[in-house]
Amino acid sequence: MPLDQDETATGAEGFREEGGGLDADFVFEVEAAIALGNADRVHELVGGLHEADVGALLERLSHEARPRLVELMGADFDFTALMEVGEATREDILEELPVETLVEGVRELESDDAVALLETLEPAEQAEVLDALPAQERIVLRRSLDYPEDSAGRLMQTTLIAVPPFWTAGRVLDFFRETEGDELPDSFFEVFVVDPGYHLLGTVFLDALVRAKPNARLDEIMQADRRRVKATEDGAEAARLFERYNLVSAPVVDESERLVGVLTIDDIVDVIQEQASEEIKALGGVNPEEELTDDFWWIARSRFAWLFVNMLTAFITSSVLKTFQSQLEQMVALAVLGPIVAGQGGNSATQTMTVAVRALATRELNRANALKIIFRELAIGAVNGAAFGMVTGVVAANWFHNVGLLPVMALAMFTNLVAGAFGGIIVPLVFDRFKFDPAVSSGPFVTTITDVVGYGAFLTIASIWFHLG
Repeated sequence: MPLDQDETATGAEGFREEGGGLDADFVFEVEAAIALGNADRVHELVGGLHEADVGALLERLSHEARPRLVELMGADFDFTALMEVGEATREDILEELPVETLVEGVRELESDDAVALLETLEPAEQAEVLDALPAQERIVLRRSLDYPEDSAGRLMQTTLIAVPPFWTAGRVLDFFRETEGDELPDSFFEVFVVDPGYHLLGTVFLDALVRAKPNARLDEIMQADRRRVKATEDGAEAARLFERYNLVSAPVVDESERLVGVLTIDDIVDVIQEQASEEIKALGGVNPEEELTDDFWWIARSRFAWLFVNMLTAFITSSVLKTFQSQLEQMVALAVLGPIVAGQGGNSATQTMTVAVRALATRELNRANALKIIFRELAIGAVNGAAFGMVTGVVAANWFHNVGLLPVMALAMFTNLVAGAFGGIIVPLVFDRFKFDPAVSSGPFVTTITDVVGYGAFLTIASIWFHLG
């Protein structure tokens, strides 16, 4: 929902910030008013805030205070604020609210937000809320919930303006003026032109509508080739369409090209942010659904599996070192310098892997250009390997006063940086080919490659060069 000038001013006055966050004294005042059950004071403190600021406040309140705030605000509580909080916080609030309150909240939300709220509920409670809604609203929401999770059908708004092609621009503008405000979408950018079967024929943007002569027919000024999204299409794919063609909205159609809803840029921004957040977490071995407000033991359990896999791969690396145990005992410098080779290879691999995972997610990396990108990354690894090989070789030779370490370090560093670049691009491609999420799966395998190759190459080259047995 767009933030207008009045809302900004009101929110800025009541929502006091300190260093970019909520003012601690303000949160304490709200908590105290809630604890006392002082509805007037709660209205005074929270009533003028924008829903985004109310969401930020809810994140800071205690478990007990969150549903009490909703109850004390009564009909003045804007349920849109629940779209501004994390899923764990939303669940925390919704499970404490009575069904009657949830029904009223769902009714005041736009359809896409109502679907997002209903998704959070347990199936039994979701059915109870739906059954309590008027038939028309219930049918619309159930149809959206029938679409696959994270699909465009779940994200779309179903409140839109659809008119026949023989209407004129003047008639549409008259329709806007004569229709009650609550029967129109809160914000919209275009009018959809449909046939009697509700098949999408084209769209007319509001600026074109206003500029057109009053007697101009819509089928004369509409865009018939307007880009559209299938209701079953993944939300991430819809986001790429918005990004590629700089869209602010897009019609959503079913398999028969019948208009069923509209996606707007605010919905897509949420998808892009969520997708980027999930990728960042996955690359770090964190459950994409993890939030700061989640249960302590749930977080510990969810991170355990990733740490366990990393531990297993660490044993693989250790087995390589054990193979060269006698060489390490003969020359201490090898034990000191080995981690430098392995670590630098790991850094190079992580850079390549991060770029590859992101490119796969945005479809920039595909079968058509994969070979070209692989050779490019190998070339980059070779150039950096040669440069860092010479630098570390010179440093090692001077550090241990042994000129023989220069070619050993240089060759091992070159080998591992090339191996790291190769692993960083190949491993994500392989996982993506077999339908595994490369962001989640690539890390331990790429690290293992660089550790094994780094230590193995360095100690093998050193053993041959220095004749170690």
